[in-house]
Formats: sequence, structure tokens, C-alpha cells
Amino acid sequence: MKLATLCYVMDKKNNTTLMLHRVKKENDYHEGKWNGLGGKFEQGESPEECAIREIEEESGLKVKSLMMKGFITFPLFDGKDDWYVFLFIADEFDGELIDSPEGNLAWIKNNKLTELNLWDGDKIFIPWLFKDGFFSAKFNYKNGKYIDHEVFFY
Repeated sequence: MKLATLCYVMDKKNNTTLMLHRVKKENDYHEGKWNGLGGKFEQGESPEECAIREIEEESGLKVKSLMMKGFITFPLFDGKDDWYVFLFIADEFDGELIDSPEGNLAWIKNNKLTELNLWDGDKIFIPWLFKDGFFSAKFNYKNGKYIDHEVFFY
């Protein structure tokens, strides 16, 4: 079992979201895909601490506030482990973007997000980030291919 965060930093003034094009790491399961920022928990971290740390490590931005928008279970996503992922949005931050070790960062217009080379499930849940409320979902993949999902909205 893996615990992780997935964070979407949003610039509301410009109607954009910071995305990461995963093209720099060797043997990256997400190679070529666009993702939000985030990663695995370190020992003793809360979901919020993990999200704040990962955003700063991957983008250089210091988050002032977070909002948890959802929780997604990905059974055997990588073929080895179940992933439990806390999803956040952040729209208050300081700092300048760095040259990320994970990939290339870009501000993408919100209405163009689902046109990127995303995991198929991401194309389904990203619009949920812009709605009021909280969601809990399970996305099933097999050999890197989306199978189905279920969701509850709160």
C-alpha cells in the first residue's frame, strides 16, 4: 500500500493550473504523461504536510493554503501496490518556478487541461476539482489501461 498526494496549483487570476510533463526521470511509470504535483508520504507526514513539501520540491512554490478536494483509490495501479491518493488544490502561493527534477512545468488554461496527454482517469476526475464539495473514488487500471471507476460526491 502506498500513500500519496496529488496537488493542483491554480492561478485563478489567469484561469490556469500548474502541470508537470513527466519527461526527466529514468524509469518513470508516468513518463510522457502530464500530472499535477505530488508524491509519496514521508514517515510521519500528514496529507497536508506531504502536499506542501511535494509542491515546493517539484515547483519551488511555497503554498499558503490548501483545500482537500478528494480521495482516490487506485488498486494495483503500478501492478504491484494499491495507491491511496489525497487530492488537493492550492490557489495561494509565493515564489518562482524552478527547473523541476521531475519534468517540465507549465501553466495550462483550465479549459485545456483534459486535452493533455493524461492518464485516462485524470480526464474524468480533473473536472471534479472545479466543483464544490468533496469526492471519494476508485479508479481501476490493468497494465496501464483504464478499466472503470466509481465515485461518491459529498
